[in-house]
Amino acid sequence: DIYIPNHLPLHTYCFENLSQFKDRPCLINGSNGATYTYAEVELMSRKVASGLDKLGIKQGEVIMLLLQNCPEFMFAFLGASHIGAIVTTANPFYTPAEVAKQAKAANTKLIITQGLYVEKVKDFAKENDVKVMCIDESPVEGYLHFAELTQADENEIPAVKINPDDVVALPYSSGTT
Repeated sequence: DIYIPNHLPLHTYCFENLSQFKDRPCLINGSNGATYTYAEVELMSRKVASGLDKLGIKQGEVIMLLLQNCPEFMFAFLGASHIGAIVTTANPFYTPAEVAKQAKAANTKLIITQGLYVEKVKDFAKENDVKVMCIDESPVEGYLHFAELTQADENEIPAVKINPDDVVALPYSSGTT
């Protein structure tokens, strides 16, 4: 069994031994082979945390990750943890109605996705004043770009008190598993 303490926020738990493992591979992008060390993932998560704060995402608010497996998923998830935000994850193959239902139920403030899936969220986002951000290499016209998060100053993360009972992940399931 792995002991998981309940007094540490997720990001603190994940990186509490960073000094021992900082140069070891942490994430490998399966689509292009890019490797990120623990130190790089930790730094990127702090940058994203700062960027989320600058976008107006506050402690207790929900962001949706409508992404395939990719490094940005982890950067955003851990970045949200840093500021006490909550992540709900949605399958990119959901229908627009399924994505909207989950986003509405979760009271989502920001959807991070790829240009390929913007059509699934654009109407919901417009009707509910939800920001949409794309991770694509080239910016998708009319939408925020993930670089706005990754280029933020990692030293400008707001101080938040995270309690053991605070939610970090808001998973939804179709009930088939």
